[in-house]
Amino acid sequence: GCTSRPYASLAFPEACRRIAAAGYTDVGVFRNLEECCVTSESTAAQVAAVRAAAQDVGLTPSMLLGWTHLDLGLEAAVDDYRRLIDKAAALGARWLLDPGTGDQAHYADYYELMRRAAPYAAQRGIGITLKPHGGITLTAEDLIRASEQVNHPAFGLCYDPGNIVYYTNGEHRPEPDAKRIASVVSTAIIKDCAIRDGEPDVMITPGEGLVDFEAVLGGLCAGGFTGPVYVECVGGETLAEIDRNVGSALSFVQQILAGVER
Repeated sequence: GCTSRPYASLAFPEACRRIAAAGYTDVGVFRNLEECCVTSESTAAQVAAVRAAAQDVGLTPSMLLGWTHLDLGLEAAVDDYRRLIDKAAALGARWLLDPGTGDQAHYADYYELMRRAAPYAAQRGIGITLKPHGGITLTAEDLIRASEQVNHPAFGLCYDPGNIVYYTNGEHRPEPDAKRIASVVSTAIIKDCAIRDGEPDVMITPGEGLVDFEAVLGGLCAGGFTGPVYVECVGGETLAEIDRNVGSALSFVQQILAGVER
């Protein structure tokens, strides 16, 4: 799959058209035109429109980016997240991608929210997949800790190697932990990261940064991971450049996975 993030400046239907034209089968529903396409507050009509935009060009909207709202308090946050799960199910998604929380005061409530949300997600056919995003998910060890804290089959991890580099500014590498963490990884993000003048940058095309994707994907597969994977970021300033890089990212991943299978 490919997320809609490379085309965040476009309306979601146009993003889907370009993703489908590049040869992808699935789309991860992110933000477009500075708005979340589907949230816990979306109406049934809004969700249906997003679903139709993907399906009309042959894409499955199989992943939705979501957020917890622990600032509301635990009980209200749990209710809000269950509504988000309902919207993900109505969208036709299989995965709800969650970035955790960066507020240490919310760490305990985050684990408790997910312990309550995971059984409900299972009932609705949704898998929650937690990605590294700093804070509570800074490193692979933090991801493993979250998996152990929640301890439910509907709660898994999303291995995002570019974010491991980005949020630790290169101090941690994603390759050594890939095989070890694979048994609890439910999805993976294809995202690279470069560090220029001390600043990390993920808006680059996979294969052009620090991540060794052969080692990451090889490690994940050796540990039992079977997918799915989603391209999240590519480089490019113009739409023509982004189109080209979205297409080349697909070929890049396919070639690596073909080698892993051999």
